[in-house]
Amino acid sequence: MRNVLVTGGSRGLGLAIASRLASCGYRVIALARSETKELRAEMERTAALSGRETSGTGSGELRFRAFDLADIGAIGAMVSELRRELGPLYGLVNNAGLGTAGLLSMMRDADIEALVRLNTVSPLILTKYVVRSMMAERQGRIVNISSIVAASGYKALSAYSATKASLEGFTRSLAREVGQLGITVNAVAPGFVDTAMTHTLGEAEREQIARRSALRRMAEPDDVAGAVEYLLGEKARNITGIILTVDAGNTA
Repeated sequence: MRNVLVTGGSRGLGLAIASRLASCGYRVIALARSETKELRAEMERTAALSGRETSGTGSGELRFRAFDLADIGAIGAMVSELRRELGPLYGLVNNAGLGTAGLLSMMRDADIEALVRLNTVSPLILTKYVVRSMMAERQGRIVNISSIVAASGYKALSAYSATKASLEGFTRSLAREVGQLGITVNAVAPGFVDTAMTHTLGEAEREQIARRSALRRMAEPDDVAGAVEYLLGEKARNITGIILTVDAGNTA
C-alpha cells in the first residue's frame, strides 16, 4: 500500500483530499496540529470499509499524525520517523496553510511573517525531506495546493496571494529538478471552494463569486480532491510542472 502524506488533513479541503485518497487504496497520513471530530469519524468509516474489503483493492487506510508545521526545525525528524514506521513515502500533498486576510497596509508584521512561514517556508522544508525518500525509490508524486488568487489577485489577500504564487514557482522548478528520477510535481489551484474558510465571506460576496463563474456555482472540496487523486495516479505519469485550476470557471 502506497503512503501519502496530506498536510492540514484534519478538516475542510485537507480532510476531503485525505478521505478521497484513502478510498482509492492509499495509506493516508493526515498531518495536523490536532485531531478533529470530523477526522475521527472519517478514520472510523475508512477502517470499517477496509475491514469489509476482501478483494485486495478499494479502501485504504487513514491515519492521524499530530504535528505543527510551524516548528520547522522538527520537520526532518518527523519525516524520518514516518519512514521508519511506514516505509517509503509515495505521495505528498502540501495543503496546510493560513488564509489570513487583510489589507497589506493594515496587517501586523507578525501576521505576515506567520503567513509566509506556514504557507511557503514549511512546505518547502517538508518537501525537501520527503523528496529525498522519493529520490531513493525513483518514484513519487508531489501536489501543492495553490489558489487562483496567485494569478488573478484579490482585494485584501495580497500577502496570501504572494505565498501561493511562490508555491507555483516552486512547483515548476522542482518538477525540473526531480523529473529525471520519475517524480512528478504539480499544483492544484482551487477557486473559492465551498468550505468554512469561504463562509467568512458575506452571502452577497459568495453569490457574486458564483454569478461570475462560468458554471454559476462554487467548486466543492471533492472536486479539488478528485484533481489531486488524478495527479497522484498512473494516468498522470507524464504530467508534471503544471497548475491545474478547479474553480467552476471563475477565471475562464
